[in-house]
Amino acid sequence: MTITSARPKSRSDSTPAAQAAGKRFYTPYSFWFYLPTALLYSVLFLIPTFASFYYSLTRWTLFDSKFIGFDNFVMFFQEPALVKGFTNTLIFAVVTSGSKVVLGLLLAVLLTSRIVGRGYLRSVVFFPVLVSTIGVGITFTVLMNPDRGIINGALAVFGIDGPGWLTDPQWALMSIALVDVWKGVGLATLIYIAGIVSIPREYMEAARVDGAGAWESFRRIVLPLCKPATVTVVILSLIGGLRSFELIWAMTRGGPGFTSDVIASVIYKQYQAGFYGLSTAGNVILFLVVTAIVLPLNWFLNRKEVDL
Repeated sequence: MTITSARPKSRSDSTPAAQAAGKRFYTPYSFWFYLPTALLYSVLFLIPTFASFYYSLTRWTLFDSKFIGFDNFVMFFQEPALVKGFTNTLIFAVVTSGSKVVLGLLLAVLLTSRIVGRGYLRSVVFFPVLVSTIGVGITFTVLMNPDRGIINGALAVFGIDGPGWLTDPQWALMSIALVDVWKGVGLATLIYIAGIVSIPREYMEAARVDGAGAWESFRRIVLPLCKPATVTVVILSLIGGLRSFELIWAMTRGGPGFTSDVIASVIYKQYQAGFYGLSTAGNVILFLVVTAIVLPLNWFLNRKEVDL
């Protein structure tokens, strides 16, 4: 016969406190710490967003409003410059975001290598991000002046006749995109630098031991492991490109003609003309366009990242 001995239960084991010792308690106390953030988020984002949706259905001024349904949206889509604005917005967003991804990655690889003055060069690359967008626009408007600008003056020294960067319809939008890339590539570079320095050094050392060169290490280690940084740069740059306004307005105000108009500048022109409800409807449409493009793209890129 096998005798098994069991430890008798003590009274302390059967008490409610002992039975609940291994259970996790949820109290509303910790949720009170979310309240300030929730209030700020509601006041600064949720309430203005819903108010914009409502006022887009009205004809309003500072003192009164009249509900008119979807008339503002119908009028907005009848805007003559709208098609050109949509096209320019998509071109501007794709060109600027793509350029920032490529240049940001290349600069990050350079600025994480062993070069002289690496810290100083990082500061130089990031400095344009800190400068006012309006200030950058005004400065480059002067530099790109076709007659008295420094850029065309420098090209003339080499016998090159510089174009009308901001006055020629074929060059205006791309000239602004070039300035936008110059201003924003520093942030993309910073994000890529953070991604590269987070790669374990053992991977690079193992690649060198296996005889991999710089290109192979970049293609098989740096590029795949920087995918989270790439997703971040693509999404942020694309959102900025789709919502672009300040730089374009400071440099060309959508001109010459409507050749550099984007959705945001079309909306602002309607606001200047006193069509407040119409411009609000345009902002709602812009919000929906950005959401419709960015959310599926973000899901697609993150899905691919997980699959890899």
